[in-house]
Amino acid sequence: MLNKYKKLIAEACTRVYEVAKKTTLDYAPELSLRHKNTIWLKREDQQPVFSYKLRGAYNLMATLTEKERQQGVITASAGNHAQGVALAAQKLGVNALIVMPKTTPEIKITSVKRLDANVVLHGNTYDEAKDYAIELAGEKTMTYVPPYDHPVVIAGQATVGVEILDQHPGPIDIIFVPVGGGGLIAGIAVYAKERNPMIKIIGVESDEAPCMYHALEAGERIVLERIGIFADGAAVRQVGEEPFQIAQMFVDEVLLVTNDEVCAAVQDIFEDTRSIPEPAGALALAGLKQYVKREKITNKDLVAIFSGANVNFDRLRHIAELSALGEHREALIATTIPERPGSFRAFCHDLGPRLITEFNYRYADTKEAHVFAGIQLRHGIEEKNALIQHLTEKGYKVVDLSNDEVAKMHVRYMVGGHASHAVNERLYRFEFPERSGALLHFLTQMGERWNISLFHYRNHGAAYGRVLMGIQVSDKERAEFQKFLDGLEMQYWEENNNPAYKMFLS
Repeated sequence: MLNKYKKLIAEACTRVYEVAKKTTLDYAPELSLRHKNTIWLKREDQQPVFSYKLRGAYNLMATLTEKERQQGVITASAGNHAQGVALAAQKLGVNALIVMPKTTPEIKITSVKRLDANVVLHGNTYDEAKDYAIELAGEKTMTYVPPYDHPVVIAGQATVGVEILDQHPGPIDIIFVPVGGGGLIAGIAVYAKERNPMIKIIGVESDEAPCMYHALEAGERIVLERIGIFADGAAVRQVGEEPFQIAQMFVDEVLLVTNDEVCAAVQDIFEDTRSIPEPAGALALAGLKQYVKREKITNKDLVAIFSGANVNFDRLRHIAELSALGEHREALIATTIPERPGSFRAFCHDLGPRLITEFNYRYADTKEAHVFAGIQLRHGIEEKNALIQHLTEKGYKVVDLSNDEVAKMHVRYMVGGHASHAVNERLYRFEFPERSGALLHFLTQMGERWNISLFHYRNHGAAYGRVLMGIQVSDKERAEFQKFLDGLEMQYWEENNNPAYKMFLS
């Protein structure tokens, strides 16, 4: 097998650069410092289609006969392979039909159409799109271009590995590779192990689509019953046959990472490169970080493949929300406090000098109030555990929601509701200076004169935090309360007539 791929990869190196670029291998200073290893990122986001998939697609399509080119090509893809085929077809003057799942991000669909390929949306997963594409290939006598399960495609992807070993200034200890169908890791593994059998090749999959992980565990290709599509570029139900055979021989291990870990890796890559990977593009780095923590390795040369950057802009907010949890820089907790003036202030005081990233509270009854809070962490899980223990010793019943999917995805945005007992409630928007202690200072100034019946705050990384607050103020207290507001020296707006408030909260 090594001799077979040695020849195929050499041929690929003479072809793929007709359309693909030799991307850089960039040193990641922040990651290296934080994780005490020398960490490099292979920048496949620099390709014309912002992903490595172009290499394998073009390598195969360049070998088509003149008759096959005239008949056109067809493929199925969740986006990156589709763009690779579309650009390769444009370069070769070939008609291309791309079948994409209906769940494909709009940015990828638009990019494929911009390259003059025809797009058909079918099914909700890659596998459903693939089955339909193979059916259409037979009907239309078009050549099907597989995204990973073909030796020539694998050889094209292997050029990523060729570049890594040529570009790195010294020996490499481990290369971390994202895994979907397995074409990229197969190509890199077979090439790297032939050049240096001591290099470790470690695959990284989403724990929502662990097809290679379970195949290697079982010793045979298995079909996953269901998969998650958060990392849509690597969401495959069954690993390719050829990649699986190669992986059995040359891949050392496959790691599984959570969506939170992937989001944290997206942020890490941005901070070191100012480029934003798609979730699948950050899989390898998420696995690298997990491995370093597990094995406690230091002073090693580690490479992670930054495999793609086709991310919808509107997904960034969700990624940013989860990144802090994935890096253990934020904890989500719920607790109960007495429903009386001053108890909110006491709770903030008991949290200590920590930055509150989010606070949700709504008056429920005259006895107790439930609080949903996000707390910034500087020392990870250890700090979170110490905080929970501290609050428990202070008499609070604390629930850790940091790993609760319902809390992270839904409840944090839904805390609230109508409060029939919140009489004389007045609603205000405030702009708080975004610094530690600002909220506690506000509550100290307010004292125990008025009860807070609604509170929502989320840190957005700006100079000022936006706070929505309901405060129970009777008519005879209005003048005193207005005097308090005027003495705050901060921006505020009264929102009693806000239609959303009237409809959902008042």
